[in-house]
Amino acid sequence: MKTTRRNFILQSSLALGALSTAKLQACALPTERKLGVALVGLGNYATRQLAPALQETELCALRGIVTGSPQKAAEWSAKHNIPKQNIYNYDNFDTIRDNPDIDIVYVVLPNSMHAEFTIRAAQAGKHVICEKPMALNSRECEQMIQACKRANVKLGIGYRLYYEPHHLEMRRLGTEKSLGAVKMIESSLGFSMADPKIWRLNKALGGGGAIMDLGVYCIQGVRRTLGELPTAVTGQGYVKDKTVFKDIYEMMMFQLEFPSGAVSNSTTTYSSYVDRLHATTDYRWFQLDPSFNATGASGKTSEGPMNFSKPAFQQTKQMDAFADNVLKNTMPLASGEEGLIDLRIIEAIVRSADTGKKVRLEWK
Repeated sequence: MKTTRRNFILQSSLALGALSTAKLQACALPTERKLGVALVGLGNYATRQLAPALQETELCALRGIVTGSPQKAAEWSAKHNIPKQNIYNYDNFDTIRDNPDIDIVYVVLPNSMHAEFTIRAAQAGKHVICEKPMALNSRECEQMIQACKRANVKLGIGYRLYYEPHHLEMRRLGTEKSLGAVKMIESSLGFSMADPKIWRLNKALGGGGAIMDLGVYCIQGVRRTLGELPTAVTGQGYVKDKTVFKDIYEMMMFQLEFPSGAVSNSTTTYSSYVDRLHATTDYRWFQLDPSFNATGASGKTSEGPMNFSKPAFQQTKQMDAFADNVLKNTMPLASGEEGLIDLRIIEAIVRSADTGKKVRLEWK
């Protein structure tokens, strides 16, 4: 009989009842026990980043797909050797609960569909990674977190940079104050996207333009470098091309204030290029330029360069880390709670831009 991951665990438990679950999980993981991942949505990110990254993971592997396109289903099945029984569409998605090949569902859909498919995956008993931003608003984030808790499954957000070496070094320098206490940070990301047919420019699908899509990175770059959560935000929104950006801000600038006294200034835009994270102390500094794009960061400090190799795909460590959380029953670093924090900050930024007033933030 073919040995599946669940059969392996059951047989091992019967034969080696004296061994604890913790010891089983600590053992070297054989190939048969790689956790099966199903990608929900086969757009550009899934095609060019996640699928190739899954070819290099140690703890998980691409085992299934969910798509509304029969053509994509056939192409992916042939290219990635995905059997027919592991191919789903959005209507029969819930039957994935009966498939022991799938342990993790990775939601890579437009933002408006994140909450629905995260909750459906949890109800099907599958662990979930949801792409960023986590949802359209903080209320949806809370519903997603609760659904995963009720189903006793793990929830992670697709924050690849939580595991990227340059960003980890920025965090170390900032929190350990190796070059002094940070006083000011600049954190900005933008590129040109002036096509109204792209779903990210549709407020109902994307939730709010560049601040939703790119603002997550800017916020994370700042708060993770400092190791703090902001206490106040001030935001400004701009629209130059009203024929393209009809219901969303084309560009947003925002400032975050932190308990230590540090202040950040950020720009997110869909009309020009910027990609950097720069922190200053007294007369010293450390920075990434570029910082946030998936092709790799480059860093240096006032004392010299950061010498870290660039992984072929940043998502490899991200997905292996989540698989490790599943196997060891530990909390993901890039958890649903982290996604909720970012949405609360984004909502405060937009509220400030809409009202022209500073917005205070309180954290439990």
